[in-house]
Amino acid sequence: MAKILEETSKTFGEFLLVPGLTTKDCQVEAVNLKTPLVKFRSGEEASLTLNIPFTSAIMQSVSDHNLAIALARCGGLSFIYASQPIDRQAEMVRKVKKFKAGFVVSDSNLSPDQTIEDVLALKKKTGHTTIAVTIDGSSGGQLLGLLTSRDYRPDKISAQTKVREVMTPRAKLVCGEEGIDLAKANDLIWEHKLNTLPIVNKEDKLICLVFRKDYEAHQEYRQELIDQEKRLMVGAGVNTHDYKERIPVLIEAGADILCLDSSDGYSDWQKEALKYAKENYPNVKIGAGNVVDGEGFKFLADAGADFVKVGIGGGSICITREQKGIGRGQASAVIDVAKARDEHFNQTGIYVPICSDGGVVQDYHVALALAMGADWVMLGRYFARFDESPTAKIKINGNFVKEYWGEGSERARNWQRYICGNGTKLSFAEGVDVYVPYAGKLKDNLDLALAKIRATMVSCGAITIKNFKKQAKIVEISQASIRENGAHDVIIKESKTSD
Repeated sequence: MAKILEETSKTFGEFLLVPGLTTKDCQVEAVNLKTPLVKFRSGEEASLTLNIPFTSAIMQSVSDHNLAIALARCGGLSFIYASQPIDRQAEMVRKVKKFKAGFVVSDSNLSPDQTIEDVLALKKKTGHTTIAVTIDGSSGGQLLGLLTSRDYRPDKISAQTKVREVMTPRAKLVCGEEGIDLAKANDLIWEHKLNTLPIVNKEDKLICLVFRKDYEAHQEYRQELIDQEKRLMVGAGVNTHDYKERIPVLIEAGADILCLDSSDGYSDWQKEALKYAKENYPNVKIGAGNVVDGEGFKFLADAGADFVKVGIGGGSICITREQKGIGRGQASAVIDVAKARDEHFNQTGIYVPICSDGGVVQDYHVALALAMGADWVMLGRYFARFDESPTAKIKINGNFVKEYWGEGSERARNWQRYICGNGTKLSFAEGVDVYVPYAGKLKDNLDLALAKIRATMVSCGAITIKNFKKQAKIVEISQASIRENGAHDVIIKESKTSD
């Protein structure tokens, strides 16, 4: 008969943290959420770290270049989804690596022979009032001038007036040279009382624009996750089907770290992919998963994984447990894998970080995952709600929502994630296609979640994740206690909101 595990499969919602001593030195402002991203030896530091313990899921409906930029600016990391052509995934990686905070590649450009009619059409399309005028109308053409809403009055000028007749010509523009840093660019803006500073190369071709209005916004991103060249960091997913073709292209594009994306990582296919990556690209950092017990962790750690992802069936759009009857409650999985990780560290002197993937419903569940041993979390639904995610925002019954679908759904058709060794594919879905409530900008929501996590850690007497794991006390709660967790035995006033 099958081996029966005596413990019950439990979720984060079945546990609470018990407060510890909060000393005078233990304050919210002192909390450091930095955490290792990849494995390291005892006595050393990880070569890659996160400034906050958040990553976004390897999903079509979550992690494209726009969300990757937004999350990296806040200190976290995105793994660009793998269920797309290799060249398109690589281009998304390049867009993140090319992004520089404050340096905006112009997407509103015209040639000097176009007309005010074209200007108005472009303004309606992009919403931008500043238009770069280049010799060929491209974002990288020779800069000939700049056009803003102050240069023309639509009701007082012919729609057929040429752009060259109303633009501010290049000779009258103050420009920065390629390679200028943001501080110096802002100095030029303030010195010359500019709203926009074009950045050009030695051939006078437009590189990007710096805007006065972005100055204050630049000060908000103190936790940016950047590489040694001060570029934003980004990860990318790979599968066990075309990894030999995909890995070199992603490395060339600048991906800082890779992750094997599979619903079940405890397989020979992941072991072979890890071996190939390590033998052919010794400097590549690559994680693996997903697993839900110590055996799965040890298998992938021994195979060379730089981190191990934990969780099967806990995602809000995942129906793997329903369809196949496999998985484990996320809390139980994290606790078991963390125990195996610590044993592996004691035996080998190598610490392999673990990522809790799925099962987060409330913000405090992230704190629970960290206390239970996770080094960081990976979230899908959470990030799918924001402006920066790649899906459509729709209004349904008076409320705004965003589309969200699983990689195992019919819509994603990411069967390579579930492909069997002999090349056959699954004949049923393991994910669903849904809506999630629209929540606005990523940074605003993430700042709130981080504030809650910091407050939780302080209440437990810890200001680092490492100490939080050691000092946290966790208690299992009853069904009656779960009810007591929220507002109860009262009538909640309805908040007044407008469409």
